[in-house]
Amino acid sequence: MKVRTEETLALIERLRRICQALPAVTEQIAWGEPTWRNPKIFAMTDTYHHGSPHLSVHLPAPPGVQEALIDSDPERFFRPPYTGGKGWVGVVLDTRPDWEMVASLVRTAYDLMAAPPSKVVRKPGRRG
Repeated sequence: MKVRTEETLALIERLRRICQALPAVTEQIAWGEPTWRNPKIFAMTDTYHHGSPHLSVHLPAPPGVQEALIDSDPERFFRPPYTGGKGWVGVVLDTRPDWEMVASLVRTAYDLMAAPPSKVVRKPGRRG
């Protein structure tokens, strides 16, 4: 099992700077890992959990993007456990990622989770 090293901590710090550059972002440790929120989680790290061979960030993505990224570069992108079924994408960080792409994916994730929820249209005469 891999552990956090100085290199891994430096990568998390670089990701932290990207996330915290966005408006009204807070960082919170969840499941032993840094997560970033506004107010919902839009980015969470995965430091070799469940036997994962890499440090990665998990991000929500618009419909179809997860599959497109994985198809384009399966060494860099993957379907993460737990959230992958909801369209989130894992991005490997400890093998020299394109940090501009990482920043772009983080901004997209931030925008997706910061969007106001859709309004429920209720029919007249119904409760609940």
